[in-house]
Amino acid sequence: MNRAFWTGTRRSLLRYAPATGLTTLLRPPSVLARARPDNTEAEVDRYLGARMRKLRIPGLALAVVREGHVVLARNYGTASVEFAQPVRADTVFAVNSITKAFTGIAAMRLVEQGRLELIAPVGRYLADLPQAWRDVTIRQLLSHMSGLPDIMCAPTVETDAAAAWAWVLEQPTIFAPGARFHYCQTNYTLIQRVLNTLENRALDAPLALDQIRLAGMKHTAYGDANDVIPHRAPTYRWAAAAPFIDGYCAAASDAPRELKAASERFLPFRRASSGLNSTALDMAAWLAAIDRGTFLSVAARETMWTPTAFENGEKGQWGLGWQVFARGSQRAVAMTGGGRAAVFYYPENRLGIVILTNLSGSYPEDMVDKVASLFAPALDLSGIPALRIELEERGYHRAALAAADVEARGLAFSWPEMELNDWGYRLLSTGRASDALDIFKLAAAKFPASANAHDSLAQAYRVKGDIPSSIAAYKRVLVLDPANEGARRKLAELERP
Repeated sequence: MNRAFWTGTRRSLLRYAPATGLTTLLRPPSVLARARPDNTEAEVDRYLGARMRKLRIPGLALAVVREGHVVLARNYGTASVEFAQPVRADTVFAVNSITKAFTGIAAMRLVEQGRLELIAPVGRYLADLPQAWRDVTIRQLLSHMSGLPDIMCAPTVETDAAAAWAWVLEQPTIFAPGARFHYCQTNYTLIQRVLNTLENRALDAPLALDQIRLAGMKHTAYGDANDVIPHRAPTYRWAAAAPFIDGYCAAASDAPRELKAASERFLPFRRASSGLNSTALDMAAWLAAIDRGTFLSVAARETMWTPTAFENGEKGQWGLGWQVFARGSQRAVAMTGGGRAAVFYYPENRLGIVILTNLSGSYPEDMVDKVASLFAPALDLSGIPALRIELEERGYHRAALAAADVEARGLAFSWPEMELNDWGYRLLSTGRASDALDIFKLAAAKFPASANAHDSLAQAYRVKGDIPSSIAAYKRVLVLDPANEGARRKLAELERP
């Protein structure tokens, strides 16, 4: 661990804390004073400061939108470690896959104009596609239910767009359209081509420029590591010199780690899915525009935020460019990016939260609900949000007991398997294997007939080095899903002398 760096960053958290009066200077003219408890802002500072220290996040920016107005803007820590520059109101962060939410709005604007049909096959709008691709619908592309191969696996995805596209066209499909979920960037490359074809633009033209203009986003632009973007914070990651198992770090959570710079390329053909850079206040202006109906009618917005159903009728977690989460009897619609940026909107509360960081793997989506609850005390946070807040404060070893406590409160909630699974993998990908294991154990207990829950549990056991438990879990997967060849291969590897 680079202890000298982290000690300095902790000092910077205090030096640039909003208590100095900096935040008041940063509030834009649109800030609307709201009656709320006097200690709300202090509680926000306390909570986010604690999360930054625990996760060792160099810099973070927050914006809160209520009823179409910014009610709080906060900037914490260091934007550039190399030059000791603090996070400011004009600090620009990469927002990665949040770009997909802009694409969802761009698509719905054409739907409202009658120029795009969600149930139409993509083959209606694009020629020269493989036969197996042509019947995938626009809705299935936007909700990641296409079953198409992922262009991100192409060897030249960051260097040669034409070669990457030629490569993905030759790959077999993964499953029949609508059969299941598969997060796949090919979906949004196709949407980019469809929308640009309808608008008579170049196939790889960006899609969000109208929204950026209409929302008055002065510091938002497309670009990647090769572009010079004023005031952009570098992106960092904590790297451990340890073995990786199944792509996940097997080091202990307290093992030494070194801060590294991250570099990403987003060629123009990928800019329906990634590539935007923005400030917290710009993203807040975009949420405010959504709230006011600047881009879409209420009906079109609701269509965009309705979870798409699989072919078996079960609803997924994705609408059109947005994820949709149950928050008790209410909803959160959201998009996240790069494991370091999150934008949430709570429609029933007209509340928006933006958290942008410069640390890949900080996963601010796990902080948003807590911040939202401070501004909307009536927000129905039960189930997973309540459990997450409890475990982050008191320890993940209490997962089973805390889950029982949540259930005993009698609140309206559910344990959505996909959301539990995603949470566990976020923990696993940031080196918190023990915490991830506790969540996967809980998921397997709540969904004993789910092969996917036991497969995730088996993987976490393997990363933790508990081979007998991993073997037992993979055997359970094969009982539940005898056709699961991936589990069969992993089991053979683990049982090999």
